[in-house]
Amino acid sequence: MDASAADPVLVIKLGALGDFIQALGPLAAIRRHHPASRITLLTTAPFVDFAKASGYADEVWCDEKPSALAMVKWLKLRKHLRLGGFGRVYDLQTSDRSAIYYRLFWPGPIPEWSGSVTGSSFSHTNPGRDSMHTIERQAEQLRMAGIENVRLADVSWATADIARFGLADWFALLVPGGAIHRPGKRWPQSCYGELAEAFLAREIQPVLLGVEDEAWLLQGIAASSAGAVNLAGRTDLMDIAELSRRAVAAVGNDTGPMHLIAAAGCPCIVLYSHESDPALCAQRGAAVSILRRQSLDQLSVDEVLTKADALIAA
Repeated sequence: MDASAADPVLVIKLGALGDFIQALGPLAAIRRHHPASRITLLTTAPFVDFAKASGYADEVWCDEKPSALAMVKWLKLRKHLRLGGFGRVYDLQTSDRSAIYYRLFWPGPIPEWSGSVTGSSFSHTNPGRDSMHTIERQAEQLRMAGIENVRLADVSWATADIARFGLADWFALLVPGGAIHRPGKRWPQSCYGELAEAFLAREIQPVLLGVEDEAWLLQGIAASSAGAVNLAGRTDLMDIAELSRRAVAAVGNDTGPMHLIAAAGCPCIVLYSHESDPALCAQRGAAVSILRRQSLDQLSVDEVLTKADALIAA
């Protein structure tokens, strides 16, 4: 399809948070490549409002990710896809689920398809695609569809009024949580407590970020560090982007919010264990440092603090 054509375009990107943030650069590139097209983004509920604010898509659809037996929901999704009139689909999810969505267009017509599913018009067939960093993999996928110059995520549009939090002029973000089923990705709670105390000694207010399910963790850190601010469950993605622009630094585990914090340009330190590989998924931004140990309990507070001091002084 000619880049100047106005055929509707569908982009599929479901999640999780880190993956969604890393897809913002490709989304912006697709928007630039199809200036006259109506672009629809298919994503999941946590990202709908954030995606609408970006302006990269004219319409944002919420994918309920129906279970295998939810036939009514599958038929509803199929109807939406087939009536969309899409001339091209960019599958940035490239998962088994999005491969099923390709088949929902049967018996046709099937739009031009950028992805890895068999039958793609612009098939990302690189046998080493699973060994590439997410950003490089998606950039290569889009090049095969004629889209060049895929840049890093720019979240300058994500603004919010954070005055309600009543924060000090100097504060640092701490992100001690992560996937509940992967505790090996978390630096010990006691280490975050010590780091918070060290920041307070430097007259830097520690600000703890996490979802409501992590409230117990953040409360434990705040209880041991009088002066730390606990924002568990009180921030949305727009808030986190704004907080990141104002913070002097951020320290966190390899978890979704750190991708947004890095993309906002905050000097940050991301802590990795053997459970994830920064070569495949590291946060990208203006000032990102990676500290990795086989087990995160081997990483000392002094080492993290030394790195943080250097970032703040830079």
